[in-house]
Amino acid sequence: MIVIQNSIDANSINEAKFSNTLQSVLDGLNLSDSELLVRFVDKPEIQHLNKTYRHQDKATNVLSFPSDLPIEIEEAILGDVVICIEVVAEEAQAQGKTFENHLLHMAIHGTLHLMGYDHIEESDAEKMESLEVKILEKIQISNPYQ
Repeated sequence: MIVIQNSIDANSINEAKFSNTLQSVLDGLNLSDSELLVRFVDKPEIQHLNKTYRHQDKATNVLSFPSDLPIEIEEAILGDVVICIEVVAEEAQAQGKTFENHLLHMAIHGTLHLMGYDHIEESDAEKMESLEVKILEKIQISNPYQ
């Protein structure tokens, strides 16, 4: 289940379409029963989160926060993906992508982080990017890394 928190009331997002598409991605990853919270925020909020949790005092496009429920609680909660709408819009324009496609890419990227993927090491980055490209292809979004 996808839960959306649009804390900035961004009206540029078709939340129903976004949620349905992201749910189909979870289904394809065998995570149909998992709960994922996606929160849309502005630059000050994401910069504060990035500074607090990653010690980087700058705005970023997406941050992921895995669920920290004790194992005894049998809820399938992946965690939270926090996306800065302003940064995603700026990146989409600069990279010649549609806002909607780039937003979905960032949501998928954040979700993969919740699943344990990362891009710190080159080999890990290649695995993560390859999976992103496959997922995006299934939802008819072209390779964002070309």
